[in-house]
Amino acid sequence: MARPPRKLTPDRSARHLFGADLRHRREAAGMTLEKLAEVVCYSRSHLARIETAEHVPPPDLPGRLDEVFGTGEHFARLYAIARHEIHPDKYRRRMELEARARVIDEYAGHLVPGLVQTEDYARALFRVSNPKAVPDEIEEMVAARLSRQALLRAESPPDLSMVVDEAVIRRPIGGPAVMRAQLAALIDLVDTPTTTVQVLPFEHGEHALLGGTLRLMTLDDDSNFAYVESIATGELIEDPQTIRARRRSYDLLRAYALSPSESAAFIRALLEAPS
Repeated sequence: MARPPRKLTPDRSARHLFGADLRHRREAAGMTLEKLAEVVCYSRSHLARIETAEHVPPPDLPGRLDEVFGTGEHFARLYAIARHEIHPDKYRRRMELEARARVIDEYAGHLVPGLVQTEDYARALFRVSNPKAVPDEIEEMVAARLSRQALLRAESPPDLSMVVDEAVIRRPIGGPAVMRAQLAALIDLVDTPTTTVQVLPFEHGEHALLGGTLRLMTLDDDSNFAYVESIATGELIEDPQTIRARRRSYDLLRAYALSPSESAAFIRALLEAPS
């Protein structure tokens, strides 16, 4: 005997509202979960968990649902709100500030920044850092990371500048194929109207940001914030004097880093090197 469907509570959150609307539209269209799964290319179990708000929707699903049900941008708009609920409360304020940022400057010492990670690169990182997580939990974390990247595809995206340590592009994450795809994605961002990527070579030696990551955000009201992160902790900095010090450290690294064109050539040489 099939168990009754879980009761929906659309008043609790945008994520619950997304699930409730999905079930309502699906049932109104006379579609089973199996049939919808075939159309949108997701498993029945995955869709069932989205309907009951156990999982957040992946970034590409809202557009597919709007197309299937002819709902314009209804699910896309719901997702724009619901995606912020993916992140734990301790990261929520950082996410809100990031979404408002007009300029983002980031230094990455060990890993490709989350804003520009490929799906497979992110998945490899979550698997190794959460070895006991089941596949669905890993996919939830991947969806959360990819959801942040929506701001780079917005009509007016922020200006994004990244300085990445040479270690970032040399350390193979996820195997050769995954790393090659990630390096190719970085090359595409090296010098565009809204993005720059610069490589800080090993030969530069020690510097003030060694051992961590830094994100500097200038918001739409010209206020400034900094976010520093280590293995399992992150700190949002609002003190102007501290932010100025972090800004100075970043500006020095940017000056010592390879130019965008040199960085592209550097990354391309690694990409084209024999495995």
